[in-house]
Amino acid sequence: MAMTGETTTTTAAAATLPMSNHTRERVTVAKMTLENFYSTLLTQHEERETRQKKLEKVMDDEGLLDDEKVMRRSQHARKETEFLRLKRTRLGLDDFESLKVIGRGAFGEVRLVQKKDTGHIYAMKILRKADMLEKEQVAHIRAERDILVEADGAWVVKMFYSFQDKRNLYLIMEFLPGGDMMTLLMKKDTLSEEATQFYIAETVLAIDSIHQLGFIHRDIKPDNLLLDSRGHVKLSDFGLCTGLKKAHRTEFYRNLTHNPPSDFSFQNMNSKRKAETWKKNRRQLAYSTVGTPDYIAPEVFLQTGYNKLCDWWSLGVIMYEMLIGYPPFCSETPQETYRKVMNWKETLVFPPEVPISERAKDLILRYCTDAENRVGAVSVEEIKGHAFFESVDWEHIRERPAAISIEIKSIDDTSNFDEFPESDILQPATNVTEPDFKSKDWVFLNYTYKRFEGLTQRGTIPNYMKAGKA
Repeated sequence: MAMTGETTTTTAAAATLPMSNHTRERVTVAKMTLENFYSTLLTQHEERETRQKKLEKVMDDEGLLDDEKVMRRSQHARKETEFLRLKRTRLGLDDFESLKVIGRGAFGEVRLVQKKDTGHIYAMKILRKADMLEKEQVAHIRAERDILVEADGAWVVKMFYSFQDKRNLYLIMEFLPGGDMMTLLMKKDTLSEEATQFYIAETVLAIDSIHQLGFIHRDIKPDNLLLDSRGHVKLSDFGLCTGLKKAHRTEFYRNLTHNPPSDFSFQNMNSKRKAETWKKNRRQLAYSTVGTPDYIAPEVFLQTGYNKLCDWWSLGVIMYEMLIGYPPFCSETPQETYRKVMNWKETLVFPPEVPISERAKDLILRYCTDAENRVGAVSVEEIKGHAFFESVDWEHIRERPAAISIEIKSIDDTSNFDEFPESDILQPATNVTEPDFKSKDWVFLNYTYKRFEGLTQRGTIPNYMKAGKA
C-alpha cells in the first residue's frame, strides 16, 4: 500500500512539472507532421478524382467513341502513375539552371531558370529562411505557398513546384514575360481610359477569383499585377495574403503608425512634378523592406478589423495612378503617406490639369471610400455594373487582345524586366551558423509541392513560346 501511495504521489508530481520548450516544440512538430500527412493524403485523393472528372467531361464534350475513351483513360492512368513516381523523387537546385536575376526584394530574389530535363523556363522565387524567421514572415510565406497551390485558375500566377534546402525556400512559378504593371506605368506617363478600363476590369476578375476561395490579398499594387505573353493580367505575390487559416495571420506595417509628420511636402507640387518625383523614388520603394503603403486601405492600418473590401480600395488607388500618373496619397516618406491615407476625405483630390471622365472619377471615389459604402460591398456584380465598365465583355475579356500587346522574341525574353546584378544567394553558406536556424526548421514543414501538370507535361512548350522562338 505504501508503494502504491508513493507511485501515485510521484505521478501526480510529474504531472505538475512544467514542460520544457524543447519537449513542447517536439510535440508541435509531431502534431504538425501527422496533420500534414493525413491532410496531404486527402488532398491528393480529391485532386486525382477532380482530374478524372475533368477528363470524362472533356471526352463527352469532344464526343469521343467508347474505344477512343478507353485509350484516353489508359493514357491518363499512365500519367497518374508517373506523377506518383515523380512526386517521390527529390527536387532541388541541381534540377534547374539559373539564367538571370529578374527581380529583387527585401527577403530574396526572383530568377529566370530552366529545368534541365524538360527545357521548360520558369521564374524561381528564392527566399532566405533566416530573414523569414528574423522578420516574422513565416506565416506570410506559408500563406503564399498555400494560395498558389489552391488557386489553379487563369487569374493567378501558376506555381509548379516548391522545395527548400538549409538556407532557402524556393517557389518555381510560371514565367510571365510581360513584366509587371509597375514597370508598364513607369514607361508610360498615363494610360488612356480605354487601357485603364481593360486592366482594371481584368484585375476585378482576378481579385474576385481569390475572394471566392476565401482569401484576402491585402497587398494589391502594380508590382503584383503581372502580364502574361499576351498582355493579360495575373495576380502574384501573396506574401501578405490572409485567409481562413490561423497560420496566415500576423501583424504587419507596424512601423508606419509611429510619429507621422504633419507637413505634406508634396502638396505644393503640380501634377507633372509629382509624377516625376514619384517615378524617381518608386523603384527604390518596391525593393525596400518597408515597401510602399500607398495602396493599403485605411481600415487595414487601424487593425480593428477589415474584410475583402480592402482589396477594392487598393484597386481604386491603382486606377487613379493609371489615369493621373501617380497615386493619390504619394509623399516623400511612408509616414506622410500613412497620414494622407488616414485623412483620405481631405487628401483624395483630382488635379484639375489632368482631365478624366466623370464616370472614371466616380468609380475611383466608389472604391476609395468608407468600407461600408464601398463598391463591391454587396457583390462583385455591383462593380461590373458601374458605368465605367459599360462596354466590357466580362465573359470573354481574357480571350480578346490586350490593351497593350506584348512582343515576345524568345522563350527566355526578359526585355520587360529591369536589369539586376548577380548575387550570392545561391552560393554555399560560409559564415552561417547552421544550428541557429536548423533548430527552427520545423516551421517550414510540408513546404514542398509538385503540380501534376509540371511533372507530367514533359517536353511540351506553350504555343506562344514555340512561335516566339521561331
